[in-house]
Amino acid sequence: MSDFNKRIGRHRERHKTDRVGWLRAAVLGANDGIVSTASLIVGVAASESGRSAVLIAGLAGLVAGAMSMAAGEYVSVHSQADAEKADLDRERRELAADHEGEHMELAGIYVKRGLDPHLASEVATQLMEHDALGAHARDELGITTETSAQPLQAAAFSAVSFAIGAGIPLAAAALVPANLTVPVVMVVSLLLLAFLGGLAARAGGASIIVGTGRVTFWGLIAMTMTLLIGYLFGTTVG
Repeated sequence: MSDFNKRIGRHRERHKTDRVGWLRAAVLGANDGIVSTASLIVGVAASESGRSAVLIAGLAGLVAGAMSMAAGEYVSVHSQADAEKADLDRERRELAADHEGEHMELAGIYVKRGLDPHLASEVATQLMEHDALGAHARDELGITTETSAQPLQAAAFSAVSFAIGAGIPLAAAALVPANLTVPVVMVVSLLLLAFLGGLAARAGGASIIVGTGRVTFWGLIAMTMTLLIGYLFGTTVG
């Protein structure tokens, strides 16, 4: 092995793009589980419907939300995967029908990125000899292994993370006295949202303060709205 190849082998950088798919699904699922279930519990508890009604509503919200997240994420990401597949099939046909034209198209992309025409043509030639479809998918279509759509993975992460997130405010409601359900669930949920927001921001390379603040803010808004609705409708019905 040459010194150059050895240096390449030793040089490894960790980037964030390989985490995008599962991180997005997991964070979205957990946050949605916490916010929706905590809001549901707070709203029902504020209406003074009784402890059993609060717990049943929370459990129903957990199951329904997890299934809804899985189905929605699967359909959404599968649509992206279908579009990517259609683009790759079209590119495969174009490579078979006009290999030279596709070579010129790829070389033109590299010229626009700063290479001189001769070098761009040589790079395109070597890349297409190695993996023509892969080169066009990456540099023409922007499709890579790290960022390609994975419907089943996204659906599974969304469902599991939603259930885990929803389970925490539900457990809090089940363990505390009925008269403390609203404040305990709200505090526990907001703290957890702040933690997950900061964790997701750190994993994605973003500002921890911003990530924590925006998730906590919208969680507080959602729980406050359902709290008010619970009080108003509970008083009206009562």
